[in-house]
Amino acid sequence: MKQVIVVDAGLRLPPGKLAAQVAHAAVGALLRAAREDVRPWLDAGMPKIVLQCGSEAELLDVAARAEKARLPVLVVRDAGRTVVEAGTPTCVGIGPASAERIDAITGALKLAP
Repeated sequence: MKQVIVVDAGLRLPPGKLAAQVAHAAVGALLRAAREDVRPWLDAGMPKIVLQCGSEAELLDVAARAEKARLPVLVVRDAGRTVVEAGTPTCVGIGPASAERIDAITGALKLAP
């Protein structure tokens, strides 16, 4: 069991902004998870990995493939108060779910810096 958050590295968000967006994705995806997946994930220490992609198109493709695989997914769209325009997709949270199911979607992505 794990959770993955994929960030659009092309936005080059400042560290604090990026951390807030990743937190939104982690909580939002958790709230969409199947009940039977939550307890094993919590018991495992809430493992999560932050990965990166290079563009909005790639981010939305990852989200669409995760949704098609029936994984819990939340695309975070910024409110537009600071760095990027309102509605800009910044990251996507996927899971918690089995590592195998998530890796089928995100396994080729690199770790975020």
